[in-house]
Formats: sequence, structure tokens, C-alpha cells
Amino acid sequence: YKMAGDSRFPDVDTDGSEKSEEIEIIVVNVGGVRQVFYGDNLNQYPETRLAELVNCLSGGYDSIFSLCDDYDPGKREFYFDRDPDAFKCIIDVYYFGEIHMKKGICPICFKNEMEFWKVDLQFLDDCCKAHLSEKKEELEEIARRVQLILDDLGVDASESRWKKCQKCIWKFLEKPESSYPARVIAVLSFLFILISSVVMCVGTIPDLQVVDAEGNRMEHPTLDSIETACIGWFTMEYVLRLISSPNKLHFALSFMNIVDVLAILPFYVSLTLTHLGAKLMELSNVQQAVQALRIMRIARIFKLARHSSGLQTLTYALKRSFKELGLLLMYLAVGIFVFSALGYTMEQSHPETLFKSIPQSFWWAIITMTTVGYGDIYPKTTLGKLNAAISFLCGVIAIALPIHPIINNFVRYYNKQRVLETAAKHELELMELNSAEGKAEGSRSELEDLSRESKEGPFYSSRIKVSHSDTFIHLLSEEKHHRTRLQSCK
Repeated sequence: YKMAGDSRFPDVDTDGSEKSEEIEIIVVNVGGVRQVFYGDNLNQYPETRLAELVNCLSGGYDSIFSLCDDYDPGKREFYFDRDPDAFKCIIDVYYFGEIHMKKGICPICFKNEMEFWKVDLQFLDDCCKAHLSEKKEELEEIARRVQLILDDLGVDASESRWKKCQKCIWKFLEKPESSYPARVIAVLSFLFILISSVVMCVGTIPDLQVVDAEGNRMEHPTLDSIETACIGWFTMEYVLRLISSPNKLHFALSFMNIVDVLAILPFYVSLTLTHLGAKLMELSNVQQAVQALRIMRIARIFKLARHSSGLQTLTYALKRSFKELGLLLMYLAVGIFVFSALGYTMEQSHPETLFKSIPQSFWWAIITMTTVGYGDIYPKTTLGKLNAAISFLCGVIAIALPIHPIINNFVRYYNKQRVLETAAKHELELMELNSAEGKAEGSRSELEDLSRESKEGPFYSSRIKVSHSDTFIHLLSEEKHHRTRLQSCK
């Protein structure tokens, strides 16, 4: 680049007049890093900030300082207090027509830098756009969590008494962290689920069953009473949650709430069939229907997912791992078909073969490839045993290959939830800090006004008492008063 005296760098006087023809080279200093640009390259994208610098000298200093933070007319250098690392990535658009975001740069900060330099996001490469979209989703999730917490803390005076009561019941049943009684209710619900599951299992022990007048075995009356109490708790909990739900349709169609209904419904259906079904159908059919409905009680074990973040994380990891699970099933399906057909063919020479058909050999291939090996079907020829050895080795490989991505999805989601939870708490602490600072400034200004009005008297003391807010929330430590750049990015 050329310095003072170059005819291509015009001098700008106080009147904003231009002393030479248009600029062809500009020098830009971004965070201490100097870059030289040719006007021909910058004019490829005339709407960007750097392209606007090419002709900004003709507009005087007002035009210059509207685009940059500072300008040195002696060096003909534009100064910007921006991130130099992000700037080095952004200027690639003038040379390569696309932008790649370097590793270690916050995607949100990089997006803000692109907006400052007036470079469209369409020039960002697809891989970097995916990273930016993921970060946007995280920020939206943090904002949603913070908003939920603020909604729980806030009290709208315009709400009716029923709305306030509805909100309290919802917090009491759905948000265990909101209060100590809510935690107690969550623990009780968890215990009722465990007790109900244990009673369902213990009730099938023959020694604990009783015989009715017709000679049929049935559950012990004590266990039946415990089961009834558990169902009563589940029913009351579901009805209260349904009544207090802000969105009834969304509540009814939620997966976990459908599980709750499936856990409760069999009890009432079997009770109805027991008392009314005998009049409409044979007693044996009623008993078979009741037994079939009792099996549906196993659905209540899934209610534990409501109180377990680990089960929720596992469910999400499996949902995100459909592709890997599909590969696993495809590998096993191909192996089962191939090795069952080979096993059937190789075992036909043995007079006491256990491989009667290829479909029957599917069972042998399944238990062999999954290394279960019940031993009910096994090869007897040398080639059949060799085929079995190869099949279980291939089965181990087929199962092991997709497991690592599934585990990675689980760990990634678990860590992400912890980060989001911490970030949401951090944002709340910052909001509390800003609120406290605003109230402190208001208190200081009020005290200054009062000091000018009067230095003593009951009026002065009463005004000072009013200046202190009862809703002031103290922070845990002084270290949280400072927000670093990294925390701002998060």
C-alpha cells in the first residue's frame, strides 16, 4: 500500500472537499491488525462496509466516521474496534466468494461481525451455517427456559383468582424445583410408581395368591388394596394436572400423558368388566379380558421417565439415533438371512438335523449373531459349526459398529442439557444483577434529592425506608458480577 503523497489517496479538508480522484487502495486497521485492499476487489460487493469505504472520503468526515471508529488522515488508515480473527475470515468473500468460520470463534459473535461488515449470511459455507443454526437453537432453548422461570416467578395482578390458583397447582405438580412441598409431591409420586410396580410383580407369586370360591387364583386382598390406593393417587394427579394445564389439547396428546392414561385405564376397565361384563358375556371371557388388561399395567413403569432426566436423555438419544439403529437392524437382517440359508443347506446332509427349514433357521441365526445361544437349535456338521463361528463373529461386529454413534448422541445431549441449564441460571443471575444495579442507582438519585430537600426529620427517614425494595434478590457471590466475553457468547 502507499502512504501520504499517493495521488490515489485523497486529502479531506474540514469542508469535506476532495482534492483528487477516487480512491483505489484503502488501509484498514481492525483490532491492531492492518489489511490493505484494492478497490476493484471490494467493489465486487458494493453493499458491504468495506466497499462503502472506497468512496466515503468524498462525503467528508461525517461520512467517514459513520462507517468506522476512527480515521488517520496522515496515514490514510481506517480504524475499527472489532474482532480481528473474525475479520480475517470475513474478507475471504472478496477473494473466494465464500466464508468459512474458524474453529474457536463463537458462531453468534461471528454472525454479528458479518452483520457489522454488511456481508450477507448466504456467503457462509453450509457446514458453518449448520453450526450457527445449532447455536441459535441453543440460545432459543435458553431463552425459553428463562422465560418459563420468569413466568413462574411473575405475578399478573390482572389475572383472576382461578387463573392464579390454576398456575399454583401447575407449578406444584409439574415443577418440583419451585418449592419444597413440590419436591415432596414429586418424591411421593416416584414412590407410588415404585410401589405399584413392586405390587404388580409380587402379586404373581403363587404363595401370595388366594383362591376364590370358584377355585381360581387371584391377588391377595392386601395387595389389591395397595394397588387401588396407587391408582387413586395416579388418577388424582392426572386430573389435577389436566385441570391446571394451560393447553389442554397439547397436554392430552403428550406422549408421557398418554402413558399415564394407559397406566390408569386398565384398572377402571377391568373393574367395569368385573361388575358389569358378567351380565353381557361369559365369565371366562371376562376373566381373560381382565388378565389381558392387567398386563397393560407395565406401562406405569414408563412414568418414571417424568422424574428421571437420565431416562429422558436416553429417549432423546434413541430418537436422534434412528439412522444408526436402522443400520444395526439392516446388518442383522442381512446376516440372519445369509447364515440361516447357509446353515440350512450345510445341515441337510446330517440325518438328525435340527434345521428343518430356512424360516426355522432364522431363530438360530438370531440367537447366534446376538451371542445368546440358547442351545435348542445347533449345527452338527463340521461346515455347519464353521458357519456358526463366522455368524457370531459377524454378529459381534455388526452390533458393535453402530453402538459408538449412539453413545455419542447420549453423551452429547446429556452434556448439552447441563450446559443449557447452567446458562439459563447464569442469565437469571445477570438479570438479577442488572435489576439490583438499576434499583441502586434509583436509590442513590432519590437520596441525593432528599439530601437537597432536608437533612433531618421524620419525612426524610420515611422516604429512605421506601427507597429500599422488598423484592431485592441478593446474588450468591461477588464473582458473578462480572460477565466475560465467553459467557456473553454462551
